[in-house]
Amino acid sequence: MRRGDGTRMHRFGRITVLGALIIGATILIAGQSRASAQTDPRWDNSYCLSCHEGSTAEISLPSGETLGVAVDGDAYADSVHGKLDVACVLCHTAITTYPHDPITAKSRRDFTVQMYTACLTCHYPEYTQTRDSDHERARADGVMEAAVCTDCHGSHDVQPPGKPRTSIPLMCRKCHSEIYDAYEESVHGEALTTGNPDVPTCTDCHGVHDVKGPHVNSPFRLFSPQICAACHADKALMDKYDISTNVFSSYLSDFHGTTVVLFEKLAPGQQTNKPVCVDCHGVHDIKAPADVDSSVYKKNLLATCRRCHPDATTNFPDAWLSHYAPSPTEAPLVYWVNTFYKILIPTVIGAMLLAVLLDVRRRLAARLRGRRRG
Repeated sequence: MRRGDGTRMHRFGRITVLGALIIGATILIAGQSRASAQTDPRWDNSYCLSCHEGSTAEISLPSGETLGVAVDGDAYADSVHGKLDVACVLCHTAITTYPHDPITAKSRRDFTVQMYTACLTCHYPEYTQTRDSDHERARADGVMEAAVCTDCHGSHDVQPPGKPRTSIPLMCRKCHSEIYDAYEESVHGEALTTGNPDVPTCTDCHGVHDVKGPHVNSPFRLFSPQICAACHADKALMDKYDISTNVFSSYLSDFHGTTVVLFEKLAPGQQTNKPVCVDCHGVHDIKAPADVDSSVYKKNLLATCRRCHPDATTNFPDAWLSHYAPSPTEAPLVYWVNTFYKILIPTVIGAMLLAVLLDVRRRLAARLRGRRRG
């Protein structure tokens, strides 16, 4: 081996040893950091609960309100976070010392909104959806009461979402009590309260974290037939309740539905004065068509039509076939007229084509005979 090669090998060996020492030191420091974090009493919720459980202490806020600091340890232990042993400081990230630094919130609501951002650490996708919701839009307009995560899910007592299903509208009721009262008496609400899980609740129509509603410049109304179609175009679901899926397909095939579909495709941000499902059936107060209080009950139908057709006469609703396709039992006159024309039109057109073909054949034959004679 040449001397230069030996020098290079010696230098390489020293570099290797130095690198190994650096890596070892890094692992040792990281291990000590983890051990320190695991033994840090702040990561043990019992450390926090030793003061906060059952505490009667309150913080006075500039608004004149007081903020209680008590935490129910049993409720937290039974929550989804408690069962995962999520540390208090993962949400209360501003608390790093004891005594704690003074909070900056000026009111109880201000404190709730400040804590709202704590959820994004673990629930980033859901948090970003809320940023595009009508709740966030309302808050940007100064409506600070608009819901944030803890208003719906709770804080220290968070439970699995939507369980039981009846809890969903009850949650929304906190802010939307009048709407809830209407929903509770609707065909959907009555079914839900009796234990039917198939009917829609608030979140099925408005969304969960990206809640949308029919505010100004919103395409919500225009796209609302698609919301209804989620159930009413589902044959398996509708068959359970003997409801025809023609409800949706017949709407799309008539003048109203066809126009709405065109607007959806060509001008999704533009409103149309053509009726969608909720214009006739109602929104939160939808009744079964056979209910005498339903807006589409036969005796109430004229008043419903006059919302868009103020000059409608008493026989105006009779021109509507409802959502049923004509049949020998449903609108039999229309059915037989349609059947007659389905036979008549092909027969007439077929006869005309046959006459033309026979005439062409006759002319060709006559021309051929003329050539032979010539």
